[in-house]
Amino acid sequence: MASLNRVFIIGNLTMDPELRFTPNGAAVANIRVAVNHRYQGNDGNWVEEASFFNVVAWGRQAETANEYLRKGKPVLVEGRLRSSSWETPDGQKRSKVEIVAQRIQFLDRVGAGARSEDTLAEVADADLQALGDNIDDVPF
Repeated sequence: MASLNRVFIIGNLTMDPELRFTPNGAAVANIRVAVNHRYQGNDGNWVEEASFFNVVAWGRQAETANEYLRKGKPVLVEGRLRSSSWETPDGQKRSKVEIVAQRIQFLDRVGAGARSEDTLAEVADADLQALGDNIDDVPF
């Protein structure tokens, strides 16, 4: 039988990404995203409900998220669910479900998520400098 483990969420970051590195040097970022849901209750009043999701990003995606995302910024996260369970030293069983990001899409305009001292022009200049002599390789 086929199986599918795919999730899409759109929400806002509840904190700045937390970037760390594994002992072998791989970047990993922990991101927390709030997703709002609005529905009409039995009494006819509108109810706002928030759900909070832990997201884990790896590699260059983790570094980019850490560089450009900040608390409050809107994102789309596409990934898969991963569950884990463990026992604490005092014998209590714990478990968690998190989203392992396969794609993180920034939803504000380009450069808006950058550090406050960066301007859109500086971000664009940095991208052009990164291309260096390979500017003729740009496909447009």
